[in-house]
Amino acid sequence: MNIVVCVKQIPDPTTPGELDADHTLKREGKLILDESDSYGVEMALQLVDAAGDGEVTLVSMVPNGEVSGLRTALAMGAAKAVLVSDPSLHGTDALGTAKVLANAIERVGDVDLVLAATESTDGYTGTISPQVAELLGWPSLTFAKHVEIADGKVTIQRQTEAGYDLVAASLPAVVSVTAGVVEPRYPSFKGIMAAKNKPVDQCTPADLGLSADDVGWVGARQQIVSVEAAPQREAGEKIEDDGTAHERIVAFLEQLKVI
Repeated sequence: MNIVVCVKQIPDPTTPGELDADHTLKREGKLILDESDSYGVEMALQLVDAAGDGEVTLVSMVPNGEVSGLRTALAMGAAKAVLVSDPSLHGTDALGTAKVLANAIERVGDVDLVLAATESTDGYTGTISPQVAELLGWPSLTFAKHVEIADGKVTIQRQTEAGYDLVAASLPAVVSVTAGVVEPRYPSFKGIMAAKNKPVDQCTPADLGLSADDVGWVGARQQIVSVEAAPQREAGEKIEDDGTAHERIVAFLEQLKVI
């Protein structure tokens, strides 16, 4: 069972983010593993262990060649990584990112399953994994809260507002997992030391057969024209009970689809 996990390296979210002159997030210096991707890494490691053979490969892209976040995932137990890095990646949109990841997955070779987070914590598009699946020509299963592999197919519990749907597809496939699908392990000291020597295949978009029109601002189908601070939160509505307060509260919760 060979599994690829798409992981993203991001600026530390505990510190205030800064924007470049073109309104994109600064990605200079040390980057860390996106916490949402740690669930996919752990899920992949457990699936490989259950299969009894195979390995986990990481695939990531970043403009500045940073590997700190990848080393964290390698320390968890992944065997190797493919890092697509080049200044031309700056400004790449969601579809361009999917093209890079799909071509990097093909570079890995023999792949049974691709796992990814539902969305990154610094992007929130939620579109990457379905786009990767479409580009690869593989089934796409999303919002998985549980994943099983058996008899050449993957079966997931897809999280919904009312519970979950049971969805299955043949392998290979692309699956996005939600936070809480498993409890990610902490890298051990032995794992951290071993990660320093695990191979990271660094390549460029050109190495993957992509042109300048596929990535960066040239290939982007969107433009950031301005960025403004979010408005301050307004005071909530106060309800004084005149005998009908419960009805207004129920109507408010129904509007929010809480009940």
